[in-house]
Amino acid sequence: MKRIKTKQEKRERRHRRVRAKVFGTSAVPRLSIFRSNKRVWVQLVDDTAGKTIVAASDKEIKANKKTAEKAVATGAKVGELLARKAREKKIDRAVFDRGGYKYHGIVKAVAEGARNGGLKF
Repeated sequence: MKRIKTKQEKRERRHRRVRAKVFGTSAVPRLSIFRSNKRVWVQLVDDTAGKTIVAASDKEIKANKKTAEKAVATGAKVGELLARKAREKKIDRAVFDRGGYKYHGIVKAVAEGARNGGLKF
């Protein structure tokens, strides 16, 4: 049995476990998160068609995060932006996919921002 060594491989394994249980449709899409050290990308995905319905990132709000507090605040703004775009497309429900990350910090802020913006999980 091969040992999983890198952080990236561990996250991808957790992500596969989450994705086995979470599936998005056109009526209730999957809210998918990807975060790097600098950026956060969030999108609503219709898995039946294999299409991205709505996407948002911190590039759109011109955020330059230097500290953890700013990064969490930026995550909340990105979640609200995604919820606003989703409402324009008449989407009010989603299934949350944390992407293999812990539900903590930026990921939690994105989820709370989307809820504040009007999305229901």
